[in-house]
Amino acid sequence: MREKCGVIGAYSFNDFDVSQLLVRGLESLQHRGQESWGIAVFGHDAYKKLGLVMEDPDDAYNVEKMKGSVGIGHVRYSTKGRTAIENAHPIKIGKSLFIAHNGTIANVDELANKVSKENSISGSVTDTELVGIRLKQIYNQYKDWQTSFEILSKELNGSYSMVILTEKGELLAARDERGFRPLCIGYQEDTKTYLIASESCSLDSLEAKLMKDVKPGELVKIDESGLSTYMFFNEVRHAHCPFEYTYFSHPSSYLEGINVYFARKRIGAELAKKYQLEGDVVIPVPDSARPAARGFSEESKIPFEEGLMKDRYRKRGSFRSFIEPIQKRREEIVKKIRAVKAIVDEKNVIVVDDSIVRGTSSLIITDILKKAGAKKISFVITFPPIRYPCYAGIDFPTQEELIAYKFCKDKSDLNYINDMVTFALNADFVGYNDIEGLSKGIGLPVNELCLSCVTGDYSCLKYTPKFKSREEMKG
Repeated sequence: MREKCGVIGAYSFNDFDVSQLLVRGLESLQHRGQESWGIAVFGHDAYKKLGLVMEDPDDAYNVEKMKGSVGIGHVRYSTKGRTAIENAHPIKIGKSLFIAHNGTIANVDELANKVSKENSISGSVTDTELVGIRLKQIYNQYKDWQTSFEILSKELNGSYSMVILTEKGELLAARDERGFRPLCIGYQEDTKTYLIASESCSLDSLEAKLMKDVKPGELVKIDESGLSTYMFFNEVRHAHCPFEYTYFSHPSSYLEGINVYFARKRIGAELAKKYQLEGDVVIPVPDSARPAARGFSEESKIPFEEGLMKDRYRKRGSFRSFIEPIQKRREEIVKKIRAVKAIVDEKNVIVVDDSIVRGTSSLIITDILKKAGAKKISFVITFPPIRYPCYAGIDFPTQEELIAYKFCKDKSDLNYINDMVTFALNADFVGYNDIEGLSKGIGLPVNELCLSCVTGDYSCLKYTPKFKSREEMKG
């Protein structure tokens, strides 16, 4: 199960009940996963449900019974494994160890071979479960978590930010040595509670102070003696996922000390410098492209307007289309977007979007705007052309589904790609960002970013993963 999800952990030193903190923290991470959610509190079994956090009226009653001072939680966005309750996290390992994972483990076959030497496993075991079983095997031998992660990290090829509730009631958190996925530590003074979360926006929602990012290759351990940290792997070069800055993370979050909102706004300004377009209005594709559209507008001096609106009064109106697991459902969400005719009618419209991956959503947006009377439609895209599968936690595991590859194959000339995708989307212009503009906008050097989906260079992983079909990935 390859995950681009949200994780949270909490440990209170004054016996404060953390179950409600976990739920509220997960609600603030809902943008990272819409398929399922779950929490595990020490002394209780995990509580897991399909759908959104606390969507079922019975959830409040069941969570209320899970009182305890330490626990973990998870919201799921799957890139492998079907949407089913057995694939929801936290996953139980053995009698009472629980693990919640955000990332991708690419070498599941090799890991399964190691695990099966000591434990019998089923053919449907997920990569998260394999990681948990293998970690427990190593810990049973060495009885030390730092040593266990030092050994485990050498065996894993992929990305992971994880939280673990141990059988002794310890809270562990670990981030892979490249730092693909975000993870941070906070502290809530009133309840004397340490919090571990995928993003700082979750800490903000709990009125906790951001202490620091968990470093790549760092293990955090919180137990009755306090908080301690250990470096289990020192890696000079990191590979932070730029998709976190352009799409996934909440605009209020800080990643590696960089505010996501202003990173997106700077990227928009860089696009305006690169593509000096003539237009009447700049509009964002809601919602993640809004800061970039403002940046483009301010730099270009072309007015910014909300020309596309999500229908938030519908049941799924606020859902994020990209993280839906089924193509039909993704299209249904985009089709519910409405154009504001008064803004786009008879106008040369510049549409700012965070990315074009498969192209289906953009094609629908083109159709919506044309039907609303737009005279000319130009797309500018904050992320460079995606032509290779992601094996670090984003749901595009095959080349054939990627529009930039489908129409351009291995040609890397940006002008050629722009022209071909313009034709594919039935638009008047498409302008992708380049790597340098993305790097400058984010505020991280190119060599600190994972760009494997753009370049096909998987050197940030231990070795290039074997490409698989969507059917193999999704089961």
